[in-house]
Amino acid sequence: MVKYVIAEQLIGKEVVTTDGIDLGRFLDAELNEVTGKLTSLIVEPNADNEFVKKLDVKEGKLKVPYDSVMAVNDYIVVDRKSVS
Repeated sequence: MVKYVIAEQLIGKEVVTTDGIDLGRFLDAELNEVTGKLTSLIVEPNADNEFVKKLDVKEGKLKVPYDSVMAVNDYIVVDRKSVS
């Protein structure tokens, strides 16, 4: 059964990896214009985290592939392997 979430409910949620690294806060999502499917999460990176400092942050934003999302509840949990 697919659970639908309104994007507005996601804004500001913490994005963490499966091993607990705080990547930052969810800002927006990137969609494929042709298919309408989500391709990436746009995250405001946690600048205090050493792991995040090593990632490809452009214009103050971090793109996380949507395929890496493992769960959405109190946090958005993503697979660390697809972020690094």
